[in-house]
Amino acid sequence: MSLDVPVALLESARHGEVDDDDFVECVRHSLPYAWQVVSSVVADLELAGETAEFADHEIPPPSESERGQLLRALASDAIRGGLERHFGVKLAFQNCHRVAAFRPAATRGARYQAFISPRGQLLNQSPELRDC
Repeated sequence: MSLDVPVALLESARHGEVDDDDFVECVRHSLPYAWQVVSSVVADLELAGETAEFADHEIPPPSESERGQLLRALASDAIRGGLERHFGVKLAFQNCHRVAAFRPAATRGARYQAFISPRGQLLNQSPELRDC
């Protein structure tokens, strides 16, 4: 799924830099499922309090369309970076659906390093996720 870019935003991009808020708003409207997942994991992190390093979302998307939105959002450096700046977190991603939001300071910690490690990826595999 591509972004649904408003004409005014496309014109801005053709003439120079794009405002981050406008870009993030385009992502929010174009990829609503991905936005919902990231928003909810950030809300969970906030609810967990200042001492929590991260929160994650492990529910597989309900359809291939939603899976595509999540993959698009997290595989694109620009989209992922825009979401990270907007929410003030570092996003991490495993498989086709496991999304975590880490507090920026936690990215130097053991939990973040374990989540993004090859070992963490391998331990988060299962046969039912083979085709995700």
